[in-house]
Amino acid sequence: MSGKAPKPQSTPEKTTGLHVGDIAPGVKKVDPILTADHVSRSFGGLTAVDVEHLEIPRGAITALIGPNGAGKTTFFNLLTGFDTPDTGTWEFEGESLSGIPAFKVAQRGQVRTFQLTKALSLLTVLENMKLGAKDQVGEKIWQSIFPFLWKGKEEEIEKKALELLERFKLLKLKDDFAASLSGGQRKLLEMARALMSDPTLVMLDEPMAGVNPALTESLLEHILDLKNEGMTVLFVEHDMHMVRHIADWVVVMAEGKIIAEGPPDVVMVNPDVVDAYLGSHQDTDLGVVTGRIKEDKK
Repeated sequence: MSGKAPKPQSTPEKTTGLHVGDIAPGVKKVDPILTADHVSRSFGGLTAVDVEHLEIPRGAITALIGPNGAGKTTFFNLLTGFDTPDTGTWEFEGESLSGIPAFKVAQRGQVRTFQLTKALSLLTVLENMKLGAKDQVGEKIWQSIFPFLWKGKEEEIEKKALELLERFKLLKLKDDFAASLSGGQRKLLEMARALMSDPTLVMLDEPMAGVNPALTESLLEHILDLKNEGMTVLFVEHDMHMVRHIADWVVVMAEGKIIAEGPPDVVMVNPDVVDAYLGSHQDTDLGVVTGRIKEDKK
């Protein structure tokens, strides 16, 4: 995409229960779980991320959308400790995560999945699940020598893993190698494994990418279940129909910057957002446009 990112505009809007004041990029939230300030990341002469201020509302499903190359996954990587920013600070549950390695970020309750799943192919589905549990006594060298110190915890972890596999309809595959799973099944496994650590914030990077229609509805239901169980969800997605269907709040990135945010119905008709996706200002609902494109491809 060429040219400068659209200039952010504020939109007067009644309180949704999530934000305070007029809707604009960086608007304050009533109860933010994650706050980022002046986060930037460049690769050579390209600025991939340049986020001045962003707050993620607690207990809601927030979608992070934008055209290809907008910086969404890079921003995810920075917030979860998989990459290091050039500048910026961010807090999760009021505690700074700047410079904290990825495994410690997960231990604090902020977990993520990947666009390209990270299931360990030569381990079984059940073994993959067990890896997601935290506070495993048997991981410590001296304690691992004495089974009585870790056996009880191991049984507890396996019971929880089996319950989650049943919930995600993967129980019958528990002894299969992860390499044998379909793309959609791997997405389900990765989401189930993320829940092994009892997270507070679940970050999903394109959960629907490569998933066949038969499993899409199942994944949607599981994401909604996360919210119903009191978790906060932040996900990257390109499917505007899905975003409109399940998101409470939408954040839009273009050329590394936050150019808009708000409820789905407000964001989808924002001229800056339509311009970022389609290249020119149009009095068009982005959700309708993407829906028509999908229909034309059928």
